Amino acid sequence: MGTMETNSVSRVSTSGERRADVIVEAAGRLFFGAGFAQVSMDDLARELGMSKKTIYRHFPDKRSLLATVLDRQFAAVERTLEAATEDAQGQPFDVRVQRFLIAAGSELGRIGAAQLATGRGGDAMLRQFVEQRTDTVVYRRLDELFREGHRQGLLPAPPELLSEITRGALERLLMSELPRDLDWTAADLLRATVDTVLYGAIRPTGQGIGDEQSRAVIPTAHDDDQEVGP
Repeated sequence: MGTMETNSVSRVSTSGERRADVIVEAAGRLFFGAGFAQVSMDDLARELGMSKKTIYRHFPDKRSLLATVLDRQFAAVERTLEAATEDAQGQPFDVRVQRFLIAAGSELGRIGAAQLATGRGGDAMLRQFVEQRTDTVVYRRLDELFREGHRQGLLPAPPELLSEITRGALERLLMSELPRDLDWTAADLLRATVDTVLYGAIRPTGQGIGDEQSRAVIPTAHDDDQEVGP
C-alpha cells in the first residue's frame, strides 16, 4: 500500500512539473514575441487552451511567471557563454573578447534584457532581477576577461574603464535603431563596436578602408614605456 501511494504522488508531481514547463514555454514565446506588458493571463490561457485557474495553480501571478521564464532564459544564456568561452580557449585575446561579446549580445538581444532592465513591463522588482542576472551571468565574466588581458600586458587601459565602455555600448546597441537605419545586422554592429573598443576608431595615416591591415595592434604595457622616434 505504501509503495502504491508513493507512486501515485510521484505521478501527480511529474504531471504537475510537465504542465508548469508547458506554461513557462508558452509564456516565454508570448512575452518575448509581443512584450510582457502586452500579454495578459487571458492571452496565455487561450494560447495554452487551459483555464487561468490552472495557470494560477502553478504561478500565483504574472510577475512570478515572468521571473521563472527569465530564470530559465538566463540559465540558457549562461550555457551559451560558457560554450563560447570554451570554444575560444587558446585563441588570441582579442578573438576571445569578440566571441564572448557577440555571444552575449546575441543572447541578451534574444530575450530583450535591455528593454526589461530599462522599464518594459513597468515592474521595479523585475527590472532589478534582470539587472542582477545580467551582471552575474554576463558582466562579471567580461570584467574578469579584461582583468586577465590587463595582467598579461595586452590592455594598458584600466580594465574597469574598458568594462564600463563596453557595457554602455552593448546596452545602448541593444536598444538602438542603428541596425535598421544603417541596414546592418545587430551582429555586424556589435563586431564593429568590439573592434572600436579593442583597436580604436582611427586608422594610421595613409591606410585605406580596404587595406587588409585595417586593425591596429593591441599595445602592451611595455610599448607604452618606449619613446617614439622622429
